[in-house]
Amino acid sequence: MANGPLSLEQLEQYRHDGYTLVRGFYSAEEISLLRRAAKEDKAFDEHAFSRGDGEGGRVRLSLWNHPGDSIYGMFARCESIVNAAEAILGGEVYHYHSKMIMKDARVGGAWAWHQDYGYWYQNGVLAPLLTSVFIAVDPATRENGCLQVIPGSHELGRIDHVLTGDQAGADRERVEAILTRLPLVHVEMAPGDALFFHANLLHRSDRNESENPRWSMICCYNAARNDPYKDAHHPRYTPLAKVADSEIVAAGERRFADSAEDVAWLDVNRDASTRTLNRPGADSPQ
Repeated sequence: MANGPLSLEQLEQYRHDGYTLVRGFYSAEEISLLRRAAKEDKAFDEHAFSRGDGEGGRVRLSLWNHPGDSIYGMFARCESIVNAAEAILGGEVYHYHSKMIMKDARVGGAWAWHQDYGYWYQNGVLAPLLTSVFIAVDPATRENGCLQVIPGSHELGRIDHVLTGDQAGADRERVEAILTRLPLVHVEMAPGDALFFHANLLHRSDRNESENPRWSMICCYNAARNDPYKDAHHPRYTPLAKVADSEIVAAGERRFADSAEDVAWLDVNRDASTRTLNRPGADSPQ
């Protein structure tokens, strides 16, 4: 882990633009372990769902609520990322969910403009006191469908979302009007970079028409004081046990030292999000 807490400048950018990009947040060793684990993990293939973009493209993804003790859990629970989320949200946070987005070469579909809170509002979350952290596993470029964001759009409030293909996207007429007043930024990232972004930030991505995959892991956190008022497929407040940053490499080494692959960590019988993700518009991949 190459970074400590977010700087004052990064926190100010987050508040002003709705996001901040931290280069090299995870080290080359850490992200290499994550990439190898993810791309060899049978659980992702067995429990992945596919989302159509309404244009003929599709994206595969896997999603889970509880971070656990695997290398994926260590990424989501390590002190640097949790402390950064707490600095952004101004207090204790808990793990709302994580997901692996598998935008494969040539076939990876687009994602419509949307806000994460446009989905999570339906889960009984009263305020947009959530943040997401987009971790580049592969290089993310314009050619393979990197994330696009509209700086400042988080200040516009929650926008109505409607289905486009299998996805729920923000009202197109309103987004077109927003783009006449606010800029569009393509967020190109190297493996290990981390983009922290607000739950109301408008974002999307193009289809991957390149020969290179664009896999990414996204960890989402909710403020403890923003505990949903009702049950939903994502968890209500659940205390999050932080771990030292060094546990990422330790978990990766254990993963590859053990000949018995853990294929049970992503269990559809105990994770409501995994069971419900096949519903159109059920959640917000990127």
